[in-house]
Parts: sequence; structure tokens; C-alpha cells
Amino acid sequence: MSIISKDISKAVALLNAEDIVAIPTETVYGLAGNIYSEKAITSIFETKKRPFFNPLIVHIPSIDQLPNIVAYIPEKAQLLAEAFWPGPITLVLKKLDTIPDLITGGKDTVAVRVPNHPTILKLLNQLDFPLAAPSANPFSSISPTTAEHVETYFIDSIKMVLDGGHCTSGIESTIIGFENDEPIIYRLGSTALEDIEAVAGKVKIKNTKEVSPDAPGMLARHYAPKTQTILTDDIINVIKRQGNKRIGVIVFNTKLKNPNIISQIILSETRNMAEAASKLYDALHQLDKQHLDVIIAEQFPDYGLGKSINDRLTRATKS
Repeated sequence: MSIISKDISKAVALLNAEDIVAIPTETVYGLAGNIYSEKAITSIFETKKRPFFNPLIVHIPSIDQLPNIVAYIPEKAQLLAEAFWPGPITLVLKKLDTIPDLITGGKDTVAVRVPNHPTILKLLNQLDFPLAAPSANPFSSISPTTAEHVETYFIDSIKMVLDGGHCTSGIESTIIGFENDEPIIYRLGSTALEDIEAVAGKVKIKNTKEVSPDAPGMLARHYAPKTQTILTDDIINVIKRQGNKRIGVIVFNTKLKNPNIISQIILSETRNMAEAASKLYDALHQLDKQHLDVIIAEQFPDYGLGKSINDRLTRATKS
């Protein structure tokens, strides 16, 4: 029997009972629980098989609730929140003592955002607590952008996926921390670097950290298919070198011809970066189900959301 449902009242009841529910956001589906419930948060980590040192993102319904989560808001953090919330940007700020260490990987900072999806905002406004919600996938696997992706992963281990349709942004939020009140990107994501710098000025990037990460999404291997995956800026020659392997291909906008290509997915025929980002994880899910020998992905132009797409594909290829 399917665990997918559009019934928000059912999700509210489960979350109030300290259970966990998969929820839609504009980025990817999340596995959500009450941030103040040790039972719920432990269940998130255990269900995902996620290491406890890896922090979770707290989701709140509006910027007005930020002072209930954090102890200090730098000026540029306020500017970014006002410019991009609701939306796919996460801020890492000094936490209030009331925020459990279980959420933050023991750190004195907490990752927080206001998601831009009508279903989760309606849900959050019916709850008396914020939600922690990492992506609703087993740790390091491909992130889910449909309710069906989540159900495939967790049909036997969670009670409900709240269906909100296909995620429009399609890759995770951009995560921004602060050092000496200056912004620093901990994870590239659905808000382009150029858009952030237009609001906050020049921003440094510290995008991976394997030990005691400052924010979610900083581990080098992540978002990965089971099938061997290669990222290249010379896709035609890499395909030629594969011999008689069964090949799946992900390209930006141009169809390739080779008899060994079993399946090929074009992310945007019009070279629209946002469209490509929204389709990326679904393309990886599709190809990973086809018993291919290798998935070969074309490297994207290194600007705008192309940087974020390349980041996800790079992590998917780490062994």
C-alpha cells in the first residue's frame, strides 16, 4: 500500500506524535521531525543512516521566527534573509541554548531556512515547533525530487510521504555561514553565487569538510547513484573509451550519437540552467534503475547554477 498522501492533517498528527514524515520543499523532499523531540530527530538519523556529526537544517514558516532559533543575526544575514526567504537559501548562525545539540552536530551554530513551497508552509503554520528536515534519502544516495522517489527509499520504514508534486528547484539550498560577520558559502545550491553576491558583496566558498562539517551537505561523497558515474568536459571521447559498456548519458542541451548509449537525458534543450537543475536528480534516478555499466555526465558551464550542478555531479562521482 502506498504511503504517499496529500493529507496535511495526517502529517500534523504524526509530527505531533513525535513521528517523522517526508515533506516536499522547492529544493528536494525532506525527512522531517520536531526539532525539540529527541525521539523524532534520532529517528531521522537512524532512518537515513546519517552520521550524527552531520548537522540538520531547521525549517521555519517565516523570517519573524528566526529570533526563536538563533542568538545573533549579522547584518548581512538579515539582508540575505530579507532578499531570499522564502527560498532556497540556508543561513548558519549562532544558536539559542534551547536548540538541541542533536540538531547541530554538537556545534554552537544552527542551519535554518524558510522554504518556498505552499504545502510545507501550510504544514509549518499548523505546528507549534519548527521541523528539522534533511533530504529524504538514505545517506549519500541521490536526493529525491518526487514523492515516488521517497517511497521507493522508505516504504517500509516511514508512515507517510506528504505529496507536494515535483520539486521546482531540484537541488538543495545554498548554505551560507558567517565568519567575523562576513558570509561564506558552505554548500553551493539552488541560489546562484552571483545572486548572493549582488546582495551581500563578495563571498568566499568553503564547500567541503569531511571532519565535523560546519553545515549539512559538506561531505565529499554525496547525492550518488549506485552506478559508476563520470563527470567530464570531454564527453564524446570519454564515451569512446568505454568499449562495449552499457552507457547512460546526461547532457545539458545537445543530443549525442553513439551505439553504446543505452539511455540519454537532455536536461534543457534551451540551455536554461534552472530547468537543468530541476531535472538533475530525477535524471540520475532514472539512469540508476537501468542496470547500466556507467553513467557519464557532461560538465556544465562554470557560472550561475552551473556551479551548483557541477558540485552535485562531482560529489556523485566520488568513490
